Amino acid sequence: MSAQVLYAVAGLMIVLGLAGTVLPALPGVPLVFAGMLLAAWVGDFVHIGMLTVATLAVLTAIAVAIDLVASAFGTRIAGASRWAFAGAAIGALLGLFFGLAGLLIGPFAGAVAAEALATHNLQQAARAGIGASIGLLFGAIGKIALAFTMLGVFGLALLL
Repeated sequence: MSAQVLYAVAGLMIVLGLAGTVLPALPGVPLVFAGMLLAAWVGDFVHIGMLTVATLAVLTAIAVAIDLVASAFGTRIAGASRWAFAGAAIGALLGLFFGLAGLLIGPFAGAVAAEALATHNLQQAARAGIGASIGLLFGAIGKIALAFTMLGVFGLALLL
């Protein structure tokens, strides 16, 4: 494959990864990293060296950790069960089919439904839904911030 095709694939991976920072079906930040790593490899690591790649890998690991911790933290702060966390994840996936409104309402509805089934307490279920939504929101904000930080590190390495 030619270098231009591989650079195009790397660019597509980065764009899809950026979309994945808010769409739960795509592995957002890891996909951004994979695209950047591919671009660095195609360029023989001349402009994007191993220190930059290592920095990008650390940022990716932090983003993955933030995503897991933020979601769990939101449901735990609300005193929700593990069922609420699972329900929020399922709600987020189902919400994909309903656009932006589904992405916003899906995790809440999923957490509420799962917690209500697990505890039979609607007040607790509502708290679980709010906690899951807040956790997912903060996780998405963290992933977006780190993805754009990665773009900055990558762009700076290209310029220098």
